[in-house]
Amino acid sequence: MVGSSGHAKRSSVTERAPGGRRPSDRIGIKGQELVEIHEDEVAAGQALEAVARAKRWRGYRDL
Repeated sequence: MVGSSGHAKRSSVTERAPGGRRPSDRIGIKGQELVEIHEDEVAAGQALEAVARAKRWRGYRDL
């Protein structure tokens, strides 16, 4: 939509991504990334497995 000033007007309706979030709320949009620092390799592996478990629960499949 274009307003009388010639500029695009924002819609009052926000499209939602699956899960109810707006697309811009997700990590990975616009080149964002999450960095976590862990005490050791074991802690990093446990954190990685927790992320993988959560993704599997949401329907992602292992490669």
